[in-house]
Amino acid sequence: MKINVQIVFYSMYGHTCKMAEAVAEGAREVEDVEVSLYQVPELVPEEVLERGGAKAARAAFAHIPVAKPEQLAEADAIIFGTPTRFGNMCAQMRNFLDQTGPLWMKGGLIGKVGSVFTSTATQHGGQETTITSFHSTLLHHGMIIVGVPYSEQRLVNMSEITGGTHYGASTLAGGDGSRQPSENELAIARFQGRHVARIARTLKG
Repeated sequence: MKINVQIVFYSMYGHTCKMAEAVAEGAREVEDVEVSLYQVPELVPEEVLERGGAKAARAAFAHIPVAKPEQLAEADAIIFGTPTRFGNMCAQMRNFLDQTGPLWMKGGLIGKVGSVFTSTATQHGGQETTITSFHSTLLHHGMIIVGVPYSEQRLVNMSEITGGTHYGASTLAGGDGSRQPSENELAIARFQGRHVARIARTLKG
């Protein structure tokens, strides 16, 4: 019996994409799990992306297919990734989720596992509020929320500045976006992928 895990993310400069790939790596380590990686559609005009340097950054992951809301119903678990915008999910992810009304009407996501990871510019840029506010949408869909438990000891790493919360994996991009996800942050993301996949397999089994 195969378990379908979907990782659905938005990334402007690539930080969230790198975290998504790490989450996918972790999920693929679990037996009988099939992992699919998707990005949500862009809303920002192309000329604006180009001015900010995001168009070139996004070219690196342009090969990743764009998600369609109705495909979420095929998953046993969905792990969402979003950068933070003022302590909330980005507009691109909100727009995508706002199109899942037909799924909600049918109860299409009830009982599926849901989890969230994020990226912020700074340590206190809204990592936890972004993830926990995202949970409200998942709860309305009847999903089973999974975070990152204390068994992942990298969460309590005090030897370096690092992202990583009990609500979900996270990374710090820096004010100018120059900082890339650290090995500690990527390891937490891989743990999250494994943890969600194992729970989804147990629930389906």
